[in-house]
Amino acid sequence: MTSRTVITGIGVIAPNGVGAGAFWKATQSGLSVLDRVTRAGCEHLPLRVAGEVRGFDPGAMVEDRFLVQTDRFTHHALAAADLALEDARLGRADYESDPFSFGVVTAAGSGGGEFGQRELQHLWEQGPRFVGPYQSIAWFYAASTGQISIRRGLKGPCGVVCSDEAGGLDAFAHAVRAIRQGSRAMLVGATEAPLAPYSIVCQMEYEGLSTSDDPERAYRPFTDKACGFVPAEGGAMFVVEDEEEAGRRGATVRAVLAGHAATFTGTRRRDAAGEGLAHAIRGALREADCAPEEIDVVFADALGTPEADAAEAAALTAALGAYGRKVPVTAPKSGTGRAYCAAPALDTAAAILALEHGVVPPTPNVYDVCHDLDVVTGSARPAELRTALVLSRGRMGSNSALVLRKGASANE
Repeated sequence: MTSRTVITGIGVIAPNGVGAGAFWKATQSGLSVLDRVTRAGCEHLPLRVAGEVRGFDPGAMVEDRFLVQTDRFTHHALAAADLALEDARLGRADYESDPFSFGVVTAAGSGGGEFGQRELQHLWEQGPRFVGPYQSIAWFYAASTGQISIRRGLKGPCGVVCSDEAGGLDAFAHAVRAIRQGSRAMLVGATEAPLAPYSIVCQMEYEGLSTSDDPERAYRPFTDKACGFVPAEGGAMFVVEDEEEAGRRGATVRAVLAGHAATFTGTRRRDAAGEGLAHAIRGALREADCAPEEIDVVFADALGTPEADAAEAAALTAALGAYGRKVPVTAPKSGTGRAYCAAPALDTAAAILALEHGVVPPTPNVYDVCHDLDVVTGSARPAELRTALVLSRGRMGSNSALVLRKGASANE
């Protein structure tokens, strides 16, 4: 087995498109789909703007028997997993002879809030006999991993990463480890659905949550008008394989997982947040055997508060030196919202597509950058891209960095 682990399939369920093609078209154009929250029961809540997934019919992609057992965040995961497997050209016949060689790892931040709220309402209004039996599992963080495994018959290493938003990148490290220990393939990624009333109420105490009612001004990272982030739902799943195994079956290598590192700075050390992220960047570069000048684009965490944005800018300078002020930086999530653990998964999908197409997508709704960074704004920027750096930070102090290399067969 080689030491290189590669991505061969991408599945996306996002506010700006279902499927990698639709997602990339909107991302490349800089389309912002942030809008007023439309979910029933949210009208009186302070959160006004979010990134909702629209045009997604879970019943058209997932069987009824799985739909009734699961929350919306798992519907996203099941559908995205199907799209990733289809993209990788992996069918059941490819793994049913050895299902223990194919596993699943996802990241989750809040679990199934919509399902849980509905069942608790039944308890309050009608009594315990009206609470469905799936309440015990549908809300759980690991529900998506379990249901994907059951539905697809995947019996290899399975797990769920709960390291806050950074878990969306940390899940890749778990998948790489499983591949290096002998697994043939892994489904990996993250999806979220945090826009039910109960979920939104829980988020109202989050530091940095934007309560602006203007979709064009609610999430503007790296500007002097930054007022926080807006939440979003959706996410992405990926097929990860050993490079030799992928080559044997003639799969297209969409990207190489070259390096990853994570740190934890804690919730009481806001002053150390930049230091922790810089350390994660250095670790990812070291594992990837990558010099700072080899990074062609950075997909930023972009929390959207002045302090957090300044810390991220400082981290890039600390880890990449003077080059940190020159490398193109982008944050497509400013047009779709911050989908918690799924945000870096969507950034990873965008980074892979950017490498394939030789284009840095813009940062929607951002024009007047106030940090010493080369933030790509307005329109997409053509560039020769071979290596991308994806960053993520959690509210509770987790930091993660992922280095991606362009797939050898992409655009060839």
